[in-house]
Amino acid sequence: MQTLYGKQHRTLQQDFDTERLANAVHDNIVAREIGEEHRGFIESRDMFFLTTIDHRGYPTCSYKGGNPGFIKIIDSKTLAFPSFDGNGMFLSMGNIIANNQIGMLLIDFETPNRFRIHGNASIHRDEASLKMFHGAEMVVIVDIVEIFVNCARYIHRYKRVTSAKHVPDENKTPALPHWKRIDGLQDALPARDKHIADSLGGTISPEQYAEMLSKGET
Repeated sequence: MQTLYGKQHRTLQQDFDTERLANAVHDNIVAREIGEEHRGFIESRDMFFLTTIDHRGYPTCSYKGGNPGFIKIIDSKTLAFPSFDGNGMFLSMGNIIANNQIGMLLIDFETPNRFRIHGNASIHRDEASLKMFHGAEMVVIVDIVEIFVNCARYIHRYKRVTSAKHVPDENKTPALPHWKRIDGLQDALPARDKHIADSLGGTISPEQYAEMLSKGET
């Protein structure tokens, strides 16, 4: 029995006379595990969008970036990705602890192309898991429920310029984040980050950081 479509989807499909088409699309593209047609695309990604559900029922959509290959295929039904240092809110990771159902949207803006993945996720902080990804604070293991290619016709074509200088890399030291220089955050920073403001030239105001953001200087 198909589980991707609920009554709400069927109502709209019937309104627009696409129920047979929706069934055909499902039968042709929705898979329960990673196939050879998915593997190369997944392993070449350097970013994706992650959806999780918070304790209030609100979806959280988060951008995740890394070096190409930071999504690792464990086997045909399992993949993993790292959680790097962030702003300390842990929205996505906290959501997964409370509700393990996630969505992943993988996009190639240059080709263009995209895949969707639905799965059940778990958070891992053990040494063996962390060794999978340089610089990871946590590792997310995803048991795949559904994976399917998605129509690419509305994806605007963009050209990739360069990798983010903050991504953990075994061959170089990542850049320090300028937002941790903001003066109102200094007393709240964990001890490991207290040096950042001095290392980057001193504290800055929220307005100065906003100006840096507008110029792409962060």
